[in-house]
Formats: sequence, structure tokens, C-alpha cells
Amino acid sequence: PTMQKELQQATEPGCEYVGQRVFESHFGGKEVAAILERRADATKQKWEYKLIATKKTSSLQKELQELGAEGFEAVAMTVSETAIGRSEVVVITRRKVQ
Repeated sequence: PTMQKELQQATEPGCEYVGQRVFESHFGGKEVAAILERRADATKQKWEYKLIATKKTSSLQKELQELGAEGFEAVAMTVSETAIGRSEVVVITRRKVQ
């Protein structure tokens, strides 16, 4: 929820997702950081982002299908690892705001 909230706050018109990085957390485990940029020649398109983080592929499939039906597209997928050694798949999706 925190990453999705931060993505939405950072998406001023012209800013868009361009990549991500997985890094070691100070609390243990691995965390995902999204990279957004605003190019000088960018249009003023605004994006809405939704994040999926799950340990189960069945949940992932269901959530991706639901978001796809709402017009979202997956732009990134990675695996992060919590401090207690559990892995989860993190998918960033987006759709254009009209």
C-alpha cells in the first residue's frame, strides 16, 4: 500500500514509470524501488498506477485479470524478499488517466 500511494503522489503530468531497482533493506530482506522520470519532451499524460504484491500465483493471475479488465497494463514484475525470508511477486500496473 505504501509503494502504490507513493507512486500515485509522484505521478504529476509528464512523469512516468521507467524502471525499478531491488535493494537490500536496513531491516533485512530486499525491497523494490520504482523509478519515475519526466523528460523535457514528455507529453502531459497522467498515469494511474496499481500495485500487486502476492505470494500466490493464483492470486496474481486473478488480480491481473481484474486490473486488465479495468484497462491497466503490467509494466514491471519482480520478486522481493521480506526480512523473515518470504518471497513475494510485485507487479506494477498502469493506465492512462483521461
